[in-house]
Amino acid sequence: MRKVKVKICGITNWPDARRACDAGADFLGFNFYPRSPRYIAPGKARGIVRRLPERVAAVGVFVNENEASVLQTAREVGLGYIQLHGDESPAAVARLGRSLPVVKAVRVGKSFGGAQLRRFKNASAILLDGFDGKLRGGTGKTFNWSRVRGAKNRPRIFLAGGITPENVRDAISIVRPYAIDVCSGTEKSPGKKDAAKIKALMRAVNGAHCPTEKS
Repeated sequence: MRKVKVKICGITNWPDARRACDAGADFLGFNFYPRSPRYIAPGKARGIVRRLPERVAAVGVFVNENEASVLQTAREVGLGYIQLHGDESPAAVARLGRSLPVVKAVRVGKSFGGAQLRRFKNASAILLDGFDGKLRGGTGKTFNWSRVRGAKNRPRIFLAGGITPENVRDAISIVRPYAIDVCSGTEKSPGKKDAAKIKALMRAVNGAHCPTEKS
């Protein structure tokens, strides 16, 4: 058995970041998509990232951003990972991956299949999220997790989309992901975390069992 890692996304302030770190989160996500209600300016994010424990990695979320701008923000903030949540091509993932590990988000809609995962072979991980025709993440929508379980030779998976303290054990049991990615499931409102929900999530994750497997 192995412990599933946890990414708390949509961090906009230091108190929330500190609570997530104290609870045991492995990754914190910072959203640099200007249209997101969880947007954070790079300068503010830099101030938070500088205070993080070494064991916690900062992940920058971008949507169809110019590659040079992505790398500039990554350097300015001190990101450990880049997360691409738009329509970025496999070639763009490969280019950015020469500088930092890339997590490529894939929205799981009706046409989802293993081919979508194999397209991004140069990504360090694939983030699977619930499909929404308008929103790019933070949808609070789950999807049929069993569709992922049977995928062969799948990459490292970050599982997102409507995960909460109440359903995270089922999500881990069915998908067996490398990490879970939670945003709205730990919030009072967009961009504002709920300390009790963060603690409840971590308790549930720590009580879950995930078989060891190659990812």
